[in-house]
Amino acid sequence: MFNRLLASIGIGSAQIDTLLEKSQYVPGEEVRGVVNIRGGNAPQNIDTIQLSVMTEYIRESNDNKFRQHGEIGRYPVSAPFTLEAGETKEVPFSFRLPHQTPLTIGRAPVWVKTELEVRGGVDPGDNDRIDVLPTGAINTVFHALDLLGFRLRQAECEYSPRHGGGMPFVQEFEFVPTSQFRGQLDELEVMFYSSDRELELLLQVDRRARGLGGLFAEALDLDETFVRCRFTEEQLQAGPTVIARQLSELIARTI
Repeated sequence: MFNRLLASIGIGSAQIDTLLEKSQYVPGEEVRGVVNIRGGNAPQNIDTIQLSVMTEYIRESNDNKFRQHGEIGRYPVSAPFTLEAGETKEVPFSFRLPHQTPLTIGRAPVWVKTELEVRGGVDPGDNDRIDVLPTGAINTVFHALDLLGFRLRQAECEYSPRHGGGMPFVQEFEFVPTSQFRGQLDELEVMFYSSDRELELLLQVDRRARGLGGLFAEALDLDETFVRCRFTEEQLQAGPTVIARQLSELIARTI
């Protein structure tokens, strides 16, 4: 009875350790691994094991910026069961990494959070960082932007329910022009929306202020234009040079 009481407040309770098959993934890829559980000093009733894909994003309030945790996906991996005292258990799992998972470029950490939901007790947890790399489609766009002379300045996840595609945040990639559009643009922000068969881009084109009218437009954010475009899998297979030409024409129409 005393051991049950201690376990209910987290002393001598169950412990978990999540082992992922690897540490690098691309959005849409299957994530596999096992959750290792070791029982404590007394039996405990486990409601479920939950895995969540987590990240951080920047939110602004009263002119102050702070970092907030965001859940990208949640996956139950077990039915209720009783974990006996000292028992060891291995629970395998697999889930698909959501397409909207941020790339771990810049200040965008991503981790898999494991929670053991214990009935009437403290829920033990485990966090495992992963690297999220660009898909082949996103790499093609990155290469195309490089061909146009755009240099990546920063990448951050920011609070933006309007552009989040169902998420409270969106990852923004901020590029500066170094050749073709230098002198015409201050910056180009790119947001990616991936699916199995196409890649959608939301471009925020920030034109450089020209003259007094341009300065007023810049002060009122009227110098920024949002443009959406989609590339199918077949179009992306044509290569970065073709994509660069299409992006160049699209951007030029906004200047």
